Amino acid sequence: MKASRRHALAKAIQLSLLVALPGFAAAQEAAPAKDATTLDTVQVTGTRIKKAEIESQVPVQTLNREDIERTGLTSIGDVVQELTGAGSALNTKFNSSGNFGFSPNGDGIGAGSAQVDLRHLGPKRVLVLVDGMRWVNESSASGVGAATDLNTIPLAIVERIEILEDGASSLYGSDAIAGVVNIITRRNFDGGQISLNYGQYGKGDGELQGVDLAWGFNTDRANLFLGLSYVDQDPVYSRDRAVSSFPVPGLGVETGSSATPNGRFIFNPPTASTACPLTDVDDDPSTPPVPFCNMTTPNGSSFPNGVRYPQDFIPFTGANRYNFARENMLLTPSKRMGAFGQFRYHFSDNVQGYVKALYNRRESVNQAAPEPIFLGAGAGTGNPWSEQITISRLNPYNPFGFDLTSIGPNANLDTIARRPIEGGPRVFEQQVDTKYIAAGVEGSFDVGDRTYFWDVNVASNRNEADQTNYGSYNVRNINIALGDPALCAATPGCVPLNIFGGPGTITPAMLQWISPVVRDRSEQKLQTFTANFSGDLFNLWAGPLSFAAGYEYRKYEGFYRPDPITVAGYYNGTQSLPTQGEYDVNEAYVELNLPLIKEGAFGKSLDLSLAGRYSDYSTFGGQFTPKYGLRWQVADEFLLRTTYAEGFRAPSIGELFGSASRADLQLSDPCLTSITGAPPTGNRANCAALGVPAGAAQANSQISVQTGGNADLEPETARSFTAGFVYSPAWAAGVPWSDKFDFEVTYYRHSLEGAVQAIDAQTQLNLCVQTLDPLYCGGITRSSIGGISSFENKLTNLGSIKTSGWDIDFFWTLPETSWGQFKINWQNTWVTQYEAVGAAGQIQPRKPGVEVNDSAIPEWTSNATLSWKKNNWNASWTIRHISELTEICQASALDSPYCDNPVTGENKLSAITYHDLQLGYRFELLKGLQITGGVNNVADKDPPVCLSCSLNGYDASTYDIPGGRFFYLRADLRF
Repeated sequence: MKASRRHALAKAIQLSLLVALPGFAAAQEAAPAKDATTLDTVQVTGTRIKKAEIESQVPVQTLNREDIERTGLTSIGDVVQELTGAGSALNTKFNSSGNFGFSPNGDGIGAGSAQVDLRHLGPKRVLVLVDGMRWVNESSASGVGAATDLNTIPLAIVERIEILEDGASSLYGSDAIAGVVNIITRRNFDGGQISLNYGQYGKGDGELQGVDLAWGFNTDRANLFLGLSYVDQDPVYSRDRAVSSFPVPGLGVETGSSATPNGRFIFNPPTASTACPLTDVDDDPSTPPVPFCNMTTPNGSSFPNGVRYPQDFIPFTGANRYNFARENMLLTPSKRMGAFGQFRYHFSDNVQGYVKALYNRRESVNQAAPEPIFLGAGAGTGNPWSEQITISRLNPYNPFGFDLTSIGPNANLDTIARRPIEGGPRVFEQQVDTKYIAAGVEGSFDVGDRTYFWDVNVASNRNEADQTNYGSYNVRNINIALGDPALCAATPGCVPLNIFGGPGTITPAMLQWISPVVRDRSEQKLQTFTANFSGDLFNLWAGPLSFAAGYEYRKYEGFYRPDPITVAGYYNGTQSLPTQGEYDVNEAYVELNLPLIKEGAFGKSLDLSLAGRYSDYSTFGGQFTPKYGLRWQVADEFLLRTTYAEGFRAPSIGELFGSASRADLQLSDPCLTSITGAPPTGNRANCAALGVPAGAAQANSQISVQTGGNADLEPETARSFTAGFVYSPAWAAGVPWSDKFDFEVTYYRHSLEGAVQAIDAQTQLNLCVQTLDPLYCGGITRSSIGGISSFENKLTNLGSIKTSGWDIDFFWTLPETSWGQFKINWQNTWVTQYEAVGAAGQIQPRKPGVEVNDSAIPEWTSNATLSWKKNNWNASWTIRHISELTEICQASALDSPYCDNPVTGENKLSAITYHDLQLGYRFELLKGLQITGGVNNVADKDPPVCLSCSLNGYDASTYDIPGGRFFYLRADLRF
């Protein structure tokens, strides 16, 4: 049965939308004759009832292989992220490991992964199935994630992708709050196929190569499919695009890092000098000015024979900052290798068994600028080895002749910031292995004139990830190497460290002492058992009462094991502790489809669906979720449908058991002068009460925030509502200008209570300054000169998230003529509401039309495709539109020429429209050779500049990469 494209009313359509009976997948080609008895009944996503000629009751979108291949993409994640109903999610355009640290969600950053977000409710609220079975959550060696990594599933083995855009916890259990993505694998395949892919960006980088092999056979009783896949994506570097070559576009190094190759030194010396003049460092007029150093050495200068104080030093200004952006990546390299196979055997006409297995390896890399070293009371790292330090006057490289210390009554050191470019960039290499095996038996039997269906399934799924980090530092060894030379001499391997002499003065011997290779590991396992039963119970006045019922058992296990130096607290980078946990769940569900009216004065039919699931979790107990739906077939041409569902999401292992870890977030401190000199925006009296002296400046726009799990978390609960219609007019079917025309409208509303997340860190900081309330200020501490030295931002059950909007879609198939046949698909999503409120009533900054925290909620997204076929030729033109957004310019970006209104601090991200073209030709060679070429982003549109985004000057989850015209060529040979 071939997949269709959401034409719910067309009776000729064969809806092969899976899915809930695990192990049941629709065929790519005609099924064997022996299977005709059982496969004349299909199952629709959003219901577990198998019903002949059933039509969709819920909004489901299907992407078949033709739709997928039309995109020119090679990742499932990239494909689904282009859907109009998709929100912001990780992908390979996020250079995540070295720059974001750990997610504020407490589950780590899935470096190199690709996720899916529906309705802007977050990837962890989307349930991902493969052939109806739950897929294991990601492991990317930086935590125990709550979302699924779609890069663990080769796109080459996919027959189609089905997206249920509705809450479905009553049918599928936890995580299905925002919807369900079900990936159907290829099964009935006769012969072989080899596919070659090649692509490259117009600027000559980002080369992509891939090869896929498929082979299978069908007999009267058996079928086998085997698939191999290889994809190799090269990187694109930030320095090779104008918009991403500086931290904030248009400002050069002014908003770069204060950790420079020449170092930044902030301390109070015993006496004033030309480099350290007398300065009023507090708000007390009764205290005299004191000598104060905020200095560096000239850019690029090096003092291998020793720097002299004060003559070699100059005041530190924005011109001395370091441009860290050039070492980042716009597109991270990713190599994926996968093997998949499934075998089915028909024991009889009504009983069949299957076994399937998958192995996938992902090798990916993130890269960031050389790792900065921050030392002193104002370092803000939360690490005692870096914050409690003494640089001995006896250190052979100390030019000052006195101790620099942040400890005790003689403390005089606030911050030293040095970036050892001698050690090269930070490189994070991930290797993720996914192993999956499943088996089951399914069948049917007749009782009288009724047919009943059953299946029993088991599956085991595991993700294992290793991350190796080169270019980071051991802050304990740095502490020892800067301290008393006698202690260093007594410590095996220690070499005194020179952080004062400028670039090139940290020698290989010094690097060997302070530069470890950091290895982290994580793993997640999911084991499932399911049993399902479906059929008709008895006849009612309007037709048979249909039902489905079943039982499901799942066990989750996961751990994250950081490198021993991280556990010991010696790691200079993002800090974390081990995480380990497990839980299991027993579930039972029942679903009924009750026909209320048969054909008559009130239309063709009216059906009521009822579903309920009870889930018993070992972590928090029981939960019941119901769902109700009405489907009114008013006429052959017109269908009305509506659903109401209650749902929930159980906290994940990382959210429950995740240990304390650090995220480096782009924040603007209201109490401090910005790094570009913009004055503080916070209440001066309140800032003074928080210990911030007048004139204090923010040293770095990235502030370290402590995150972590919470064992007391409760499940999130949700309510979902959809209502809409499908109109397939007869006057537009089989006429000279139209073969078929379908028009679909769906209104959706989701309301989420007790959302598991931390309050937005910028919001917490702003509220602390505005209110001085311990609820917000309790986890924020400051150094003696006002900078933030620690910031706790832990997970909790926040207040609520509410979102609503409209999907409006058109599908038009034109008659075939001498010019060929044309089809037009036009899909649109309007988001009319998104509001997140914290537990204490804090309004979170996300809403429609706003860019915040490297993600956006466009008010309108639209995809339109014109496709054409004539004989052996085919072509398509796809238009992707994203409406305009606004953002708050960070204080560091107010002076940027891209900040539209520095007075209000707002910047507009203009609407953008991408155009993709594709042309193909089929040669009559063997079973067919298809050659396809295409260009994505034909007009070479650059994304709008984002001044608040953490990396690369644009939102990588919403737009194509800058300078992103992408050319590709694909050859498919069937034999």
